[in-house]
Amino acid sequence: MESLFYRKQRKGFSVAKLLRNKKILAGVLIGLPILSYVLFGSHGIVQRVRLESQKEELEAKVKAAEEENLLLEAESKALDSDKKAIEKVAREKYGMAREGETVYRVKKSEE
Repeated sequence: MESLFYRKQRKGFSVAKLLRNKKILAGVLIGLPILSYVLFGSHGIVQRVRLESQKEELEAKVKAAEEENLLLEAESKALDSDKKAIEKVAREKYGMAREGETVYRVKKSEE
């Protein structure tokens, strides 16, 4: 009489039970390859995430190159007309000096 009030124990998930149910087995056999193709195929989700990451990196590089290009254009325009800019470049890049000037080069310490 006491056993009428207790719930019956349900069995957990088992592969053998899954193999016996033909509808579930067919669903798994059809669904698994489709799911793997959607995730890992050449046009899959993993590839898309990788390409979007690469796209963001390339866009950042393009933006940095455009900014550098603007700076170089401004420097080029300054060198076309401004004598002070020409003198500054000649002194800094090429180490040129005026007559009577002495150029001292200071080595940076490695500390």
